[in-house]
Amino acid sequence: QVRLAESGEGLVQAGGSLRLSCAASGRTFSRYAMGWFRQVPGKEREFVAAISYSQSSTFYADSVKGRFTISRDNAKNTVYLQMISLKPEDTAVYYCAQDRSAWGLRPNEDAYWGQGTQVTVSS
Repeated sequence: QVRLAESGEGLVQAGGSLRLSCAASGRTFSRYAMGWFRQVPGKEREFVAAISYSQSSTFYADSVKGRFTISRDNAKNTVYLQMISLKPEDTAVYYCAQDRSAWGLRPNEDAYWGQGTQVTVSS
């Protein structure tokens, strides 16, 4: 059974930084692409960042390029999202996602999901 547990929830001021973590269990972590998505009330969940199973490819939404960095530590079965220069519009619930299929580049909506963690950026 796949389990994804996010941590790093926080309230920060605009311009601040925060790091989210997602610990995965239930499958061989290194075989699966990982990603982060976010959602605000009343809107659809949107893609934020992804990293391939091999770590050779990373992908970012235009809105976070240059500010967010996704990384993974296969020895710890954990994926991270380092966020800097945070803006109020980054406020959302952030979800960790694991691709259902092995050896992929990035997870899509048909992924395994964590429970989400709240990020709030005050102006």
